Amino acid sequence: MSTTVADEILDRALKQSDTDRARIAEALIASLDAPPDQDTEKTWQAEIDKRLREIDSGTVQCIPWEEVRDRLYRNANVQR
Repeated sequence: MSTTVADEILDRALKQSDTDRARIAEALIASLDAPPDQDTEKTWQAEIDKRLREIDSGTVQCIPWEEVRDRLYRNANVQR
């Protein structure tokens, strides 16, 4: 697709309502997604299952999000 055609499409899309622009953006982003790699999906699922077993058995203890967030901000020296 030439730049001119892309510019024309973009120009028309930007003139649409918020709802239509959101639908267009969602469809364009979805079109870029590659199909999931089954080996990667299986590996992630195994990791999730392992972590859930660790939590359920008490092997590991979860840290509340607020504490994690505060540590991250402290370590990054970022002001909130």
